[in-house]
Amino acid sequence: MATLIWFIVIFGAVVIAHEFGHFLIAKANGIHVVEFAIGMGPNIISIKKGNTKYSLKLFPIGGACMFEGEDGLNQNDEEAGAGSFLKAPVWGRISTVAAGPIFNFILAFIIAFIMVNMSDIVDIRDPIATQVLEGGGAEAAGLKDGDLIISINGERMRLYQEISLYMQASYRGGDLEVVYERDGRRYTTTITPAYSEETGGYLLGVANADFVEPSAFDTFRYAWYEMRYSVKATYKSLLMLIHGQVGRKDVAGPVGIAVNVVGKTYEAAKDYGWRSVLVNMLNITLMLSVNLGILNLLPIPALDGGRLVFLLVEVIRGKPVPPEKEGMVHFVGLMFFIVLMVFVFFNDLANIFFS
Repeated sequence: MATLIWFIVIFGAVVIAHEFGHFLIAKANGIHVVEFAIGMGPNIISIKKGNTKYSLKLFPIGGACMFEGEDGLNQNDEEAGAGSFLKAPVWGRISTVAAGPIFNFILAFIIAFIMVNMSDIVDIRDPIATQVLEGGGAEAAGLKDGDLIISINGERMRLYQEISLYMQASYRGGDLEVVYERDGRRYTTTITPAYSEETGGYLLGVANADFVEPSAFDTFRYAWYEMRYSVKATYKSLLMLIHGQVGRKDVAGPVGIAVNVVGKTYEAAKDYGWRSVLVNMLNITLMLSVNLGILNLLPIPALDGGRLVFLLVEVIRGKPVPPEKEGMVHFVGLMFFIVLMVFVFFNDLANIFFS
């Protein structure tokens, strides 16, 4: 029951932030919001206030902010009323569509800020080699205990876990150009990572177990770093999926997230007290909010990114793509995602019961 409650709270927060972004900016641009819905499927409860219907639906795995005329299938530009999405200025429509993902990033930053202020139990580490491991690539390249790693192959490091992320998701073999700082001066060296039988991967050869306790001013900076790390982890994971570096068992939908992520994390954290549970659930919410923001910006029909592509084409052409044609493209995209959701659902079941 605790897993289900946390799952609903986490998904609810992520979805509400996204849809509220659309809702708020649509209202600011004079666009009529027909329905603001949280969840999918049949209604549990709905009320109508003004000219907008507010709905809570049965399945807590999505949401919608529906505008008058947005699908383009049942209304053309001549028939559109004053509050229609089609009648709004193009930059008003762009800001309305982009607001959903942007609000996901805003939520992610707020969550990161809360977590950073719980630094006594949150793993915050600067990219410092507090220990250069004997026999590793870093030692051979001349690094010493206390060196601050600035960048690896030109990629800036702000947190220690970014080093591990780079080695897992970006390293393709060969030497690495590493910029580091010692006694206020910067140096550049070349490190050849060593393969570890224990971890089954290549390691830079450094360790860090010194946690940071940020000052009041630094909490904003470290909150940005934490959100930045989640963004990097998300797009690097997408690239790994595209390149075939992750398989079916590494992909999870709502059921898999509920059971294998939320459920297992809760069980592992509950023995350490409610603050440990809270931090872990906040971290999951942070990652999911960033994931939703990035995925929705992909230029795929039916997603916000796909809609933004048509709106940017309108800016370039000086006139919109016929709404009925755009609507058909998004409809095809929607059908694709319905099929994908079915596949992900059965993939989750297979991962839970047969792995």
